[in-house]
Amino acid sequence: MKFWNTEIWSGVTWGQVIILLIWVLGAMLAGKAVQLALVSIGKRKHLEEKKTLQVLLKSLSRPVPILSFTFGLNMGLKVFEFSDSVQGMVDDVFGILFTFCVAFFVYSVIDVLDYAITHVTAKTHSKMDDMMAPMVRKSLRVVVVTLALVQVAQILSDKPITSILAGLGVGGLAVALAAQETIKNFFGSLVIFADKPFELGERIVVSGQDGVVEEVGFRSTRIRTLSGHLVTIPNGELANQTIENIGKRPYIKRVMDIGITYNTPPEKVQQAIDILKELLDNHECMNQNFPPRAFFAGFGNFSLNLQAIYWYHSANYMDYLAFSEMINMELLKRYNEAGIKFAFPTQTLYVNQEDK
Repeated sequence: MKFWNTEIWSGVTWGQVIILLIWVLGAMLAGKAVQLALVSIGKRKHLEEKKTLQVLLKSLSRPVPILSFTFGLNMGLKVFEFSDSVQGMVDDVFGILFTFCVAFFVYSVIDVLDYAITHVTAKTHSKMDDMMAPMVRKSLRVVVVTLALVQVAQILSDKPITSILAGLGVGGLAVALAAQETIKNFFGSLVIFADKPFELGERIVVSGQDGVVEEVGFRSTRIRTLSGHLVTIPNGELANQTIENIGKRPYIKRVMDIGITYNTPPEKVQQAIDILKELLDNHECMNQNFPPRAFFAGFGNFSLNLQAIYWYHSANYMDYLAFSEMINMELLKRYNEAGIKFAFPTQTLYVNQEDK
């Protein structure tokens, strides 16, 4: 027992240190065991259909080690006899650790709310809800971290929280003046969510960038261009831009300009127009309110100009290209069979030779 009561430094004995180590190590081992148990329970087969419960168990398992460590350290230090000043510092340390534990616990449990929101928004037709889910998660976590820092500041300064909030208000004004662009982008994101000019996965054209919307955040929106590049546009600028939402177009309009040779007789010109009308009549994806049109448009520099207009009522651009290819091939075939010749740029020279 002599070793047990041997003093190491300033009244601290080996026995007290050993008890502290036993509490800390024991609590950490117990916490790790509880964490592994929660993870193991969450992986059981009978819980595979209960995804919310699985997410909850996984979220609860994360803060367990730090909670058990704090508990063990608190119990182990109770065997020490500190002076009032040192005891005050110890209490502050435990207050900060406890605040961190609570904040980490709430921070982790937010995953359950995020999963629930994502699960609900996945069932809706609008993809705007899918953009809201990650922003709600980020907002809640920012609030949790902010409140934790305020609580830590209160513990360290030993001042009422109203005084700290007042100080944060003055400091917040200074930060707001220095971070005008960030605040502008934040309110720009709110405008985008309220106005809903596009949704995730839709193709848009903005500021000369043509691509698919991948993510909308607090500060910026990310667009994957058709060439594969990732473009990031600040929301403050995006909210003031003219946005062309190609993903929401109900149809694709095509104007066909066709030139036939000048030596084509009138009856052949009429036949060429009739062939165009016949090919486009009741075509696939045609809307009765948008019937196709074909005209003899005018006289060009080297051709008689025909013009056809039709609307393909589908937003799928690849299907539109396939249909246009079919129309082009069929028109080429029918005109060749009818002996109607396509015009190309030509120039005729008339030479006047005087008699010698």
